Amino acid sequence: MSKSVMLVEDEPNIIEAISFLLERDGWTVRIHSQGHDAVEAVQRVAPDVLVLDVMLPGRSGFEILRDLRRDAATRDLPILMLTARGQTKDRELAESYGVSHFMTKPFSNDDMLSTVRDLYAASAGEA
Repeated sequence: MSKSVMLVEDEPNIIEAISFLLERDGWTVRIHSQGHDAVEAVQRVAPDVLVLDVMLPGRSGFEILRDLRRDAATRDLPILMLTARGQTKDRELAESYGVSHFMTKPFSNDDMLSTVRDLYAASAGEA
């Protein structure tokens, strides 16, 4: 069975880079680029891991994260949050909402890949 990642990101170059990296590693990657209906999209796709950008059109990643953590179906979903602004307050807000991991752009391919793998392994009980 294929492992799946949902990428909620609106920057085409980042979508392309992360998709290529993860697909090459054997992941099925689903893309969503709007904030306003991201929660519904995540619930519909039910990915193994979610990569969520902070700055999205229509709704912030923080609001999406908060709503996903309030829903029993997505409460334990591993969520990697990406931000171009690495301020401490952003990290603290994400952690208060229950983010699994927080990563600042630009990130290395190795960091992205190892983090997604680790989040999946931890949620699958392989860690």
